[in-house]
Amino acid sequence: MNSHLIQSQYSTGMAFTTTLNGHPITTDTAETNLGPRPKALMLLALSGCSGIDVVGILNKMRVQFADFSIDVQGDLTDEEAAVYHTVKMIYRIKVAPEDQPKVEKAVNFSQEKYCGVAAMFRKFAQLEKEIIYS
Repeated sequence: MNSHLIQSQYSTGMAFTTTLNGHPITTDTAETNLGPRPKALMLLALSGCSGIDVVGILNKMRVQFADFSIDVQGDLTDEEAAVYHTVKMIYRIKVAPEDQPKVEKAVNFSQEKYCGVAAMFRKFAQLEKEIIYS
C-alpha cells in the first residue's frame, strides 16, 4: 500500500511551511497572505492531476495541441467548516477540429478513471467539466 507523509512546521502568524518533494510550500490565511489557502490547494491538486492525465493521454494518441490550460472554480457551502459542494473544471485547448473528439475522450478518461484527486472530489462535491476549443 502506498502512502504519503508530509510534515508542516509552524512559521509565523497563522502560516505553516511544508516541504513536499523538496519544494517548500507555505499555507496561510488571507489576513497575512504569506501563501495560498489550504482549500485552494485542493483545487490546484485537481487541476494538476487531471492536466497530467490529459497530456499523457493526448501524447499517446499523438494529438498535437497548444495553449492548454485548466480553470477550476470551487463553490463552498455556507456552513462552518465550509466544504466544496460544486467544482467546475474548464479545459481550454487549441487542437485541430478533427482531434476534438480525442480531447473529449482524454478529459473523460481523466475525470472518470485515472485522476485519483477527481475520484476523491466526487465523494463530497459535484464535479462539472467544460472544454473550450480555441
